[in-house]
Amino acid sequence: MAEIVNLRMARKAKARRDADVQAASNRAKFGRTRAQKAADDAARDALARHVDAHALRNEGDA
Repeated sequence: MAEIVNLRMARKAKARRDADVQAASNRAKFGRTRAQKAADDAARDALARHVDAHALRNEGDA
C-alpha cells in the first residue's frame, strides 16, 4: 500500500529545505566572522593612527 502524504506538510518541508540551502549559500558568499570584522577594524584604526602621526602640522595651528 502507498504511504499517505500530507501535501501541506510536504510543501512546507520542501520550503524549509530550500531556505536552508539559500542560507548556506548566502553565508558562504557574504558571511564574515566576528573575529574577521574585529581584525579589519583594528587594522583600519592602526592605519588611521599611523597616518595621523605623520601628518604635517603648522606651528600657528593649535
